[in-house]
Amino acid sequence: MPSRVASCACGAIQLTCEGEPVRVSVCHCLDCQRRTGSAFGAQARFPADAVAVRGEPHTFDRVGDSGGTIHFRFCPKCGSTTHWEVDRLPGFVVVALGAFADRGFPAPTVAIYETRSHGWLSLAGVEHMD
Repeated sequence: MPSRVASCACGAIQLTCEGEPVRVSVCHCLDCQRRTGSAFGAQARFPADAVAVRGEPHTFDRVGDSGGTIHFRFCPKCGSTTHWEVDRLPGFVVVALGAFADRGFPAPTVAIYETRSHGWLSLAGVEHMD
């Protein structure tokens, strides 16, 4: 079973994720664009019991488009968002894909909120959810 380590930019927060992610996706919602400073957010979902967190992240809570609360965890030193939990997905931890800094990480298979994506953006090989 593979073990992968994700971390913030300064290394103060580290996550060890055991096994394969249950889903790798990208999100084009406007909040993910603002949160990442990029055209979309990319994330990997793991069972909560497969993720060990080292360090003391801070939390930013927000209500998503679906009405549920998302609890974003970020490094208090460098500000990197490392992971989050979604009230409507109990038992899972979502890890920012870039935090793995691994070119060999499995590619996203799902894209959501594509109606909000940038017109110049095209992703091949993903299930298109809207």
